[in-house]
Amino acid sequence: MTAGLEGRVALITGAARGQGRAHAVRLANEGADIVAIDVCKPVSASVTYPMPTPDDLAETVRLVEATGRKVLSREVDIRDLEAQQQLVADTIEQFGRLDIVVANAGVLSWGRIWEMSEEQWDTVIDVNLNGTWRTIRAAVPAMIEAGNGGSIIIVSSSAGTKATPGNAHYAASKHGLVALTNALAIEAGEFGIRVNSIHPYSIDTPMVEADAMMKIFSKYPAFLHSFSPMPYKPVAHDGKPGLQEFMTPEEVSDVVAWLAGDGSATISGSQIAVDRGTAKY
Repeated sequence: MTAGLEGRVALITGAARGQGRAHAVRLANEGADIVAIDVCKPVSASVTYPMPTPDDLAETVRLVEATGRKVLSREVDIRDLEAQQQLVADTIEQFGRLDIVVANAGVLSWGRIWEMSEEQWDTVIDVNLNGTWRTIRAAVPAMIEAGNGGSIIIVSSSAGTKATPGNAHYAASKHGLVALTNALAIEAGEFGIRVNSIHPYSIDTPMVEADAMMKIFSKYPAFLHSFSPMPYKPVAHDGKPGLQEFMTPEEVSDVVAWLAGDGSATISGSQIAVDRGTAKY
């Protein structure tokens, strides 16, 4: 543990697995106490990959506690503002402060714009964009009242800077997070709160549902050209050289930890690509 975030408290949404879990463990290793939340149940039949479970969230808790840090966990749907406000109130009661928010929770589904159901469109927009606003709405007043400044990291996507066919609702939600980030950076800046968005691409998590992607690409092959190939990264496995295509959640956590800490104190209102350069293709 480096203790660069010693004495600080980080709230992470979508923390039961994938990126959220990796961010929780990394920030705990940096010295922060953790508030970990996740919905831990299906949110819509239109989201076809398995959602996290209570056992997944319990494993995140175990991993955080193994670092020696404290953790408050709860099964919360980020679309529920009242539940998030209660969570933040409980955070302040237990820890006395809230310094870092990693707005990570999100969902994805596939389809052409004019063929999506209302439920499919509304679910992605409501979780990714409206739910993130509700996280901010619950957290920022407490951060201001605490008077410690802080850092808010909004997890957008490469689809938040470049629209992608086959998931326009997802791209619209992630583009919306950029506007939310930049406006909040201005509004909250006077309170010492920094706000930035990160834009990962091709992260190895359950959201990257290969079968669903291949189904739409095989049906509409022209869509594939909008998805840049990820450069391979040399890796070693069992002492043997190899190549890694998808990024790991932990690689994204390196950026999250930097944005949470004092080394990025001059950075606010920025969009940071976490994609091995694919946004330039």
